[in-house]
Amino acid sequence: MRPTVLRVKVLLVKEIIQALRDPRLRFLMFLPPLIQLVAFGYAANLDLKNIPIALYDEDKTPTSRELASAFSSSGYFRFVETIQRPGEMTTLIDKGTVKAVLHLGPELAGKVNSGRTALVQVIVAGTNSNTASLVQSYSLQIIERFNRGRLKKRLEDNPPLQRIIPAGSEGIVRPEIRIWYNTELVSRNFYVPGIIALVIMVSVLNLTAMAVVREKEVGTMEQIMATPIRPVEFILGKTIPFAMIGIFQVALVSSVGVFWFDVPMRGSVLLLFAALLIYLLSFLSLGLFISTISRNQQQALITTFFFTFPIILLSGFIFPIANMPTIIQWFTYINPLRYFLVIIRDLFLKGVGLEVLWPQMAALLAIGLAVMVLAVRRVSKTLD
Repeated sequence: MRPTVLRVKVLLVKEIIQALRDPRLRFLMFLPPLIQLVAFGYAANLDLKNIPIALYDEDKTPTSRELASAFSSSGYFRFVETIQRPGEMTTLIDKGTVKAVLHLGPELAGKVNSGRTALVQVIVAGTNSNTASLVQSYSLQIIERFNRGRLKKRLEDNPPLQRIIPAGSEGIVRPEIRIWYNTELVSRNFYVPGIIALVIMVSVLNLTAMAVVREKEVGTMEQIMATPIRPVEFILGKTIPFAMIGIFQVALVSSVGVFWFDVPMRGSVLLLFAALLIYLLSFLSLGLFISTISRNQQQALITTFFFTFPIILLSGFIFPIANMPTIIQWFTYINPLRYFLVIIRDLFLKGVGLEVLWPQMAALLAIGLAVMVLAVRRVSKTLD
């Protein structure tokens, strides 16, 4: 047992010294995770505000101006153009100057004041379906609030002769909505934990994938093969340093997420790092496997990209897994990023414990052990 520990220790110290001496590896260890987290943290924000919109007001009455003011004061829309002719609508939308046009017809005030139904047209650019859906939803909410306000004012100015409903009641169902976990519905709170998982995966996978390849390029692989070191000891000596780097990176980027982006951390930090160790097992093993089948560091980086892109697409980070075809959903069950996204988001936002997250952690452990077996077999052939 003692010779095994000694050999692993020697290889571990060698790997750390070699990594710290390489300027490229030092750069990959510290700066990219922070840069990627900050960049993605600001970019991955689906909360639309100040959407550029044009106003085509044919009515030009206090009622039409009141409705237009409801749009501009909502915080969702910002009028950037005023249209005088119908043909201008197409031009503005085609150029991308505005995302929508609010068209108020010439008889708006007359119909509204006489109690008739008045139509309001909102023309939306549908090239980006997500933005178009939000514009449509925001517009409906604003118009609904406008209608409720005018109905309330009409009842106050012209009260009915007999009140069937109690005084102070409007005779409507008023919903009281309570939002748990992400109370302010800030999309960044949902995406930043996922970005942390993504950044750590890419960083650890790239660093580990170059571990064995670097030995081949500098010519020390033959010296290692001549020593009595066993494949398991070789793998431990190669993976433990990068596992330590991954833990440090998670602590670093998680601190940035909590203190810079104000993402709440409601769960157990110890449980987060326990899940992280299991999560790292998969990608450390995969990185070693890639390293053994690559001849140089350039091939290793290209191969990691080949694995990284499908892992991200099939994790649910960008596209919901439920919307994927059934056969594609089956492939997501062998994706460790899928399970860790659930773990890290639930720990940050919900504060749940092991009693809820154990299925995801068990799946991560099974995948990690399976990939480790493949890596051990491949490394054994390399050393032999």
